[in-house]
Amino acid sequence: MSGPTSESRFVDSFETRISDIDSVDIDKLHALSMSVAWPHRREDWQFLREFGQGIAAVDEIGRILGSAMWFPYDGRFATIGMVVTSPRLQANGAGQWLMGHALDQVAGRNLGLNATRAARRLYLSLGFVQEAPVFQCQGEAILPPDVELPPGAEVRGVEADDLEAIATLDRLAFGADRRLLLSRLLANSKGVVLIRAGRIEAFSLCRRFGRGHVIGPVVAGNDADAIAVVHPHAIEHAGAFLRLDTREKGGTFADFLSRCGLPIFDIVTTMSLGYPWLPVPGRRGTHEPKTYALVSQALG
Repeated sequence: MSGPTSESRFVDSFETRISDIDSVDIDKLHALSMSVAWPHRREDWQFLREFGQGIAAVDEIGRILGSAMWFPYDGRFATIGMVVTSPRLQANGAGQWLMGHALDQVAGRNLGLNATRAARRLYLSLGFVQEAPVFQCQGEAILPPDVELPPGAEVRGVEADDLEAIATLDRLAFGADRRLLLSRLLANSKGVVLIRAGRIEAFSLCRRFGRGHVIGPVVAGNDADAIAVVHPHAIEHAGAFLRLDTREKGGTFADFLSRCGLPIFDIVTTMSLGYPWLPVPGRRGTHEPKTYALVSQALG
């Protein structure tokens, strides 16, 4: 960035200013995301505000015209999310203005985000690089077929003292320490872990979100282990709306999602600014864990 972004601008003859996202009415944030057909509930916004930081564009009569959030995981990495502009402002540079403020706040960090089709051009203009597609798989879940547990594995529900092992596994897959986020997710989620030789080698969390429930994160070393920890959630929510966001385009895990009634609904793009976010294809070790399902498109 060449310098600090202007704190205000005129939109449709109204002066619009930047405000801290914690200072604005959460019901207005909910209305903003509804205006662009995003599924976030009021409670989903509140969770994001409790974990992250952000800004909102507010005009002089109190309307919220846009938002942008960032979620720092350490001094080196953060994700960007909830970059929303009301439909009438999307053509006049409001997104670039909001992103300018967000980038000012996270200067010096490597950044990752998941871009919608509509926003991809904006992020490319800011220097972000495309890395991989994310497949938003969702629908009314159907009862999945029975699956055999992988050799030597057992599954059980997550317990409170599993946080350390889960956070370590997640850090290897995600590339940054998300212990605080995982701690908060555990309080609001139902989880499953896969254990082999007394050690947690895969896990999944499932929580209320949007129109129903979302499964994520899911971390495992291979497709079979990932399926084993997702399978119980698919059974529990059969007949109800279920969502899972994954970078797995093909293979047995993607096939399993289809058999659970979760076809691809939309595709977004993982992008990065600074150091690449995702491992270089082909350099991941055979037994290293990877992220099979995102927490959300904002949190990665």
